[in-house]
Amino acid sequence: MAHSENFIATVSTKGQVILPKTIRQRREWEAGTRLIVEETPEGVLLKQIPAFAPTSPDDVFGMLPFSDDPKTLEQMAAGVLAEARRHDRD
Repeated sequence: MAHSENFIATVSTKGQVILPKTIRQRREWEAGTRLIVEETPEGVLLKQIPAFAPTSPDDVFGMLPFSDDPKTLEQMAAGVLAEARRHDRD
């Protein structure tokens, strides 16, 4: 999304900056949108805070309770194949 347009914003006495409407609309930043402010060698970078914190499989592994015997790789593959076949018919 490279745009060569230049916009001007002014810092208020309270340190507030009003982003140009065109940019807010393009980014779909409504009132109350939270932004990360990152200082870079070229200036300041604004990025929207993600709705959910990033996670990895290690962060969530084992979160759901399971009280049965562990499944073998063959049993898991058979279950995945059965579900794929079931959805293929839909």
